[in-house]
Amino acid sequence: MKAETKKEKPDGLRLHNLRPRPGARHRVKRLGCGESSGHGKTSGKGHKGQKARSGGSLRLGFEGGQMPLIRRLPKRGFNNAAFHKRYAIVNLSDLKDFKSGSVVNEESLRAANLVRGNYDGIKILGGGELKHGLTIQAEKVSGSAREKVEKAGGTITEAKTPGAGGVQRQDATKPKRTKQK
Repeated sequence: MKAETKKEKPDGLRLHNLRPRPGARHRVKRLGCGESSGHGKTSGKGHKGQKARSGGSLRLGFEGGQMPLIRRLPKRGFNNAAFHKRYAIVNLSDLKDFKSGSVVNEESLRAANLVRGNYDGIKILGGGELKHGLTIQAEKVSGSAREKVEKAGGTITEAKTPGAGGVQRQDATKPKRTKQK
């Protein structure tokens, strides 16, 4: 005769015994609840002054009307970060899923979810191996990537980024004015 087994429910998490982890919740500092609480009367703000008032917060670097330090110091130099171009990095190992002879450009890389986000162009790096020939159109290609693609029987055409080649002045085509007497 088989022994009857009673199914016992495990003592685990149930809706009636859910609790936050110890230390996850901190008691709220109750202000203005009597002197003996330690947060009564001025509620931890001290006596009078701008910082004791409602909405009395000062902006970062404010020195009470005195010329702030950031404005007293001379400004020198130039930062080229505003003109920095960001390229999406794609390794050759990422291109193994493309069929032999297919064109790899920004549109096809975005369709394959290899490039996401806003970039100024695509840069192909030589990480990994390429077994079949592809036609790659990218703004930048590393030397090792170029060697591996050409060795596999593929071709590379460098696409020009829009606005490349410097800024041309608008008045360059206009004839120069001479002073009239």
